[in-house]
Amino acid sequence: MVLLGLMIAMLLAMLDNMIIGTAMPTIVGELGGMDHLSWVVTAYTLTTAAATPIWGKLGDMYGRKGVFMTSIVLFLIGSALSGLSQSMGQLIAFRAIQGLGAGGLMVGVMAIIGDLIPPRERGKYQGMMAGVMALAMIGGPLVGGFITDNWGWRWSFYINLPLGAVALFVISAVLHLPRKRAQGRIDYLGALLLTIGITALVLITTWGGTEYAWGSPVIVSLLVAGVLAIVAFLFAETRAAEPVMPLGIFRSRNFSLMTVIGFIVGFVMFGAMTFLPLYQQTVQGASATNSGLLLLPMLLAMMAVSLIAGRVTTATGKYKVFPIAGGALMVVGLYLLSTLDVHSTRLVSGVFMAVLGAGMGFLMQITMLVAQNSVELKDMGVASSSATLFRTIGGSFGVSLFGALFTHQVTRTMTARLGAAAGKAGSGHAQQTPDGVAHMPAPVKDAYFHAVVSGTHAVFLWGAVTAALAFVAALFVKEIPLRGAGPRTAGDAPAGEAAVPAEALAEPAAP
Repeated sequence: MVLLGLMIAMLLAMLDNMIIGTAMPTIVGELGGMDHLSWVVTAYTLTTAAATPIWGKLGDMYGRKGVFMTSIVLFLIGSALSGLSQSMGQLIAFRAIQGLGAGGLMVGVMAIIGDLIPPRERGKYQGMMAGVMALAMIGGPLVGGFITDNWGWRWSFYINLPLGAVALFVISAVLHLPRKRAQGRIDYLGALLLTIGITALVLITTWGGTEYAWGSPVIVSLLVAGVLAIVAFLFAETRAAEPVMPLGIFRSRNFSLMTVIGFIVGFVMFGAMTFLPLYQQTVQGASATNSGLLLLPMLLAMMAVSLIAGRVTTATGKYKVFPIAGGALMVVGLYLLSTLDVHSTRLVSGVFMAVLGAGMGFLMQITMLVAQNSVELKDMGVASSSATLFRTIGGSFGVSLFGALFTHQVTRTMTARLGAAAGKAGSGHAQQTPDGVAHMPAPVKDAYFHAVVSGTHAVFLWGAVTAALAFVAALFVKEIPLRGAGPRTAGDAPAGEAAVPAEALAEPAAP
């Protein structure tokens, strides 16, 4: 029952942006404010990323149940207010509130599972988490389109309310964790500096090459501010009594390697999910309405492999082979996708996507499992939030850098085939809608198809190079016994960890 509530909360965190994306044209049509459209997504992404490490630390300090339920309530308040918005400015502000709550949803789920289920047993539940992710990615656009067409765009936000209410009721009734009362003070300076650094990074990846040129004063200023904030944050954390992100956790080789691998998984996954539907809709003529279904081979392979890896990990206690295999399959899958051309069939692209999905399936949950197993129980929330944050930042960088690379290649190919004027025009329409492509003159359409193929070739080829770094990092992972794997000795646990019986975690604390 606890897991039911946690999975609903996880679904809320992942489903929201998938649903809202399909409703955005209708929202703009009613509220206006096309110039501020990107901020509807950016405000949510910014506050989610900035709040993620803070929620993790608050859970470590004051107990996860209350902190987690607070994040759900804040998310639901933001959802209700977003649905009531009467202007684009209001919607952006309320989406920021929603994002603040969303920052605690995924972290809370991962940290509570980390508290309740020993790492050796946690693999059995990986398939459930992977299934929720696949459901959100596939069903989100379809559900969003149905809700917008039949109930109106406001229900894209209101739909969160009944789901969140069920999650709150279940967690309140059946989840019992020890209450905590931290003696130290919250690291406000560290939280502020980290928030400034994360905000600068997200804005650089969101605006760079789109709103502003990469060398513009705005982007350069953000880069300088972000670097200075991160350096100041690192200094502040060495002096804080209760650092918001204890730097000591990075002394664990496995934890550091898992954050690197998680960053690369986010980088590759979000990049692939952005440009695969674009290739299939533009070149292969697939329907945009069913864009979520286009990713089915990748997502099903990811879910199946994650389930198998989790079962094997639980049965054997061994896990090092999975990051290595995942890194290798990601490299192979991305390289295969880079070979797609204007004549490739959907069957071929589906097989290549399945290879990539299998690679991500080996890595998606194993990275979190190993990261949590590498820290003391008191730092479970920080470990979960750090792993989630690095994956989120990786996704932001992936979409931004791949987008810049794609646009450059489209412009270059259009210029080579049709001349400088067409190439310049193509740079402004690198991601044409299928309807727009259908109305192009035949020579321009043919050149655009080849330009899109050239762009996706560059994106996936560089993605393969990036994924190779994850493979190399996985080779250095040390197979430390998972907690809960048979008889426990003092040498099995990380330094400073006190053994906590599983039954203690399931009992309510005495008043």
